[in-house]
Parts: sequence; C-alpha cells; structure tokens
Amino acid sequence: MVIRWVHIVLSIPVIGYIYGPVAHLHYAANAVRWVFFPVIVLSGFWLWKGHWFKRLWKQKFSSQPSQILRGTANK
Repeated sequence: MVIRWVHIVLSIPVIGYIYGPVAHLHYAANAVRWVFFPVIVLSGFWLWKGHWFKRLWKQKFSSQPSQILRGTANK
C-alpha cells in the first residue's frame, strides 16, 4: 500500500516536468530526472512483478536455513 502511494505521489512532479515549468528549474529538473523517475520505475516494477520477486526470493532462500540447521548444507 505504501509503495502504491509513493508511486502516485512521486508521479506528480513528473507531470509538472512534462507539462509545466519544472524543466526550466535546474534543481527541480535534476530531482525529477535522477531521484523521482527512477523511484517511480522501481516501484512500478514492484507493483507489477512484486509477487514474482517475492516468490523467487522465497524459493532461493527458504531451503538454505533449514539445510544449515540440519547440517546438510555442503555435503
């Protein structure tokens, strides 16, 4: 839920960059280019494919701790 709101709120300056005078303000334009837009892209990927990343992460790391506890990690 938080990621969705971050995605929405940080999209507002990008709209200002495209349609408003933000592109003419040096510091605001750099903030949109180098901070807001990459965060929007990453949060968009997370909203789109987050379930896939979570499943991949769980499959990759869920079996390792149990193997270490049982002593079968490097055999």
